[in-house]
Amino acid sequence: MPTIGVDREGLFEALGQQYTTDEFDELCFEFGLELDEDTSNSDRPIVNGKQERAQLKIEIPANRYDMLCFEGISLMLNIFRGKKPIPNYRLVAPPDGDLQSITVHEETSRIRPYVSGAVLRNIKFTQERYESFIALQDKLHQNLARQRTLVSIGTHDLDTLQGPFAYEALPPEQIEFVPLNQTKKMNGVELMKHYEVVILLVDASCYRC
Repeated sequence: MPTIGVDREGLFEALGQQYTTDEFDELCFEFGLELDEDTSNSDRPIVNGKQERAQLKIEIPANRYDMLCFEGISLMLNIFRGKKPIPNYRLVAPPDGDLQSITVHEETSRIRPYVSGAVLRNIKFTQERYESFIALQDKLHQNLARQRTLVSIGTHDLDTLQGPFAYEALPPEQIEFVPLNQTKKMNGVELMKHYEVVILLVDASCYRC
């Protein structure tokens, strides 16, 4: 089972209640989770001159992909405790009635035979929520999507884009975009070289440890 670390005080604030380690461990057991560690009971590293905030490390069942993030854990525990209703997700037409479309090119269908898309409206990100969202997407890629070999998820700001959209398979030299957390536009060849260097640096730092 994957283990997810969440901010202890942040989670208790979202739950509207403070817990001792034993009390939260009991709540996890009743729900079907397992509290692996409460770092408030141990020495924590100093980061940028401040002690790292206490974390709750929670083991999540392998089939609960909705709980691989802070928001999912807090929502499900609040529903379980009767503090929040079950969300009612609905498919609704856009206010202007203008539907978006994705055209899948023939060469793409031979590589990725299925595609789906959705527009989520009235979403507001804080920096913390944005980072949690990206981390959740990465966890889904690593686990459910089998390192992106089965599924690849892309998220974009519709306010900065204009449809209709095309799903294309192109030679690496013709693919150009600015990667996440980067400022320079790269093509497919440059992108692979960039991340090859990043991977080598990470491997080297791990090796030295």
